[in-house]
Amino acid sequence: MIKTLAELLSAIPSEQIVSITGDPAAPIRAAVVESSLDLQPGGIFVARRGSSTDGHRFIPDAIEAGAAAIVGETAGPDLPVPYVQVKSSQAVLGILAAAWHDFPSRRLVIIGVTGTDGKTTTCHLLHSVFNRAPDIRAGNISTISADFGDEVAPTGLHVTTPGAPRLQAYLAKMVEAGVTHCILEMTSHGLAQGRLNGVDIDVAVLTNVTHEHLDYHGSWQNYRDAKALMFNMLSRSMRKGDVPKLAVINADDRSADFFSAIPADRAATYGIVNPAQYQAVDIQHQPAATVFHLCERQFALQLAGAFNIANALAAIATASELGISWRAIQAGIAALELIPGRMERIDEGQDFIAIVDFAHTPNALKRALEAGRQMLQPGNRLIAVFGSAGLRDVDKRRLMAESAADLAHLTILTAEDPRTESLDDILEMMAAGCIARGGVEGKTFLRIPDRGEAIYHACQLARAGDLVMACGKGHEQSMCFGVTEHPWDDRAAMRSALRGEPLKTLPTARSK
Repeated sequence: MIKTLAELLSAIPSEQIVSITGDPAAPIRAAVVESSLDLQPGGIFVARRGSSTDGHRFIPDAIEAGAAAIVGETAGPDLPVPYVQVKSSQAVLGILAAAWHDFPSRRLVIIGVTGTDGKTTTCHLLHSVFNRAPDIRAGNISTISADFGDEVAPTGLHVTTPGAPRLQAYLAKMVEAGVTHCILEMTSHGLAQGRLNGVDIDVAVLTNVTHEHLDYHGSWQNYRDAKALMFNMLSRSMRKGDVPKLAVINADDRSADFFSAIPADRAATYGIVNPAQYQAVDIQHQPAATVFHLCERQFALQLAGAFNIANALAAIATASELGISWRAIQAGIAALELIPGRMERIDEGQDFIAIVDFAHTPNALKRALEAGRQMLQPGNRLIAVFGSAGLRDVDKRRLMAESAADLAHLTILTAEDPRTESLDDILEMMAAGCIARGGVEGKTFLRIPDRGEAIYHACQLARAGDLVMACGKGHEQSMCFGVTEHPWDDRAAMRSALRGEPLKTLPTARSK
């Protein structure tokens, strides 16, 4: 495939272009990238300023790697290839990447899912439903993986929404594979950083907006506004035949009215507590499934916890509004047995319950612990193991610890991606949260910095019928200390602990 630079530039708003140096008819033979390491000869390198480094520093590397053109924000440097100065590299990157791939999202029905908690589960439930609907071939891009229809690939370590060039390549791969619908998990970071620019969406689904990422967004209102960017994309996206521009909103969320006010062709609400078009009633938490009724139909959900009913309702409302049959919806909801790292049971023959969950926000942890309490018989205990990330929202450390002090019988505070912060300082802040709720160190809560040792200790303390729940990492495959990602998997750590040995892949592990 060969395009000209001018052809790609015609896709971005004209007011973004400050100047063009060199021949705009220059042929482009490879993809648009934001990393010089990803550049293929004949491609375009877009230099942008990030939070930790400035991409303009790598322009010489991109030239050496064979860039056919450079796009950046600084005044035109003297380069041997065309240089396009733009107002915001971040704003144009996704559009240029989409243009290179012939705007693949315009040939797919795109369902965007955003929210603080429940995005991944909602995506996978909806994917399960789509897979049971005739005439639909579904793709899915979530925290866990990208399903292209023919194959599945992991999507990364700590990043939910891929960078714009990779995202557009994923969508193009889906079009090539004959996919008709793509479910796309959209984070506030991904939206605010323009990673979704160039995507034409058809359905915007909101799970909830609770306390998270305030370190990045500055305030809860700014965080909510970042989520709203996805809903605003509806009115700016190309129309695809008779597919409606649809908003699906959680009526139980405190931001429901705010999101309902954003224009869409059609809006649908779902909920458990507040009145909604899709409302779950007659909820029964049975040993093998959660059963509820909606629109005079019975649904069986294998995923535990009341919060997963809300996630199921989001998927049901979306599928129904898109015309999927009730039979396919019921079958798809019932079929999903497990989402990696989401309330995932680990069984090594022990006489107590062991669960790994991704809950890493105050709301998600509270809901996970509440679900855990529902699993216990009288007299049994919930032992919670979790930490809080470094260089992230500081307030949630206290909030999460307070929830654990209220709901867990024993809390073990430990490492969770401390990055360049002091792990001891993070644990001190969390301990203060436990104490504020009447916690007593050594009795109702412990500090064990090494996560492998913490999970092992929790399993050693567990008695028959108890529940050990490790929260915060879920499916993730690494943990960051300093600037280094160390191999880590909570599920492997739990299995090792259940077999009698703590997992020792972290720098905090003690050698014996």
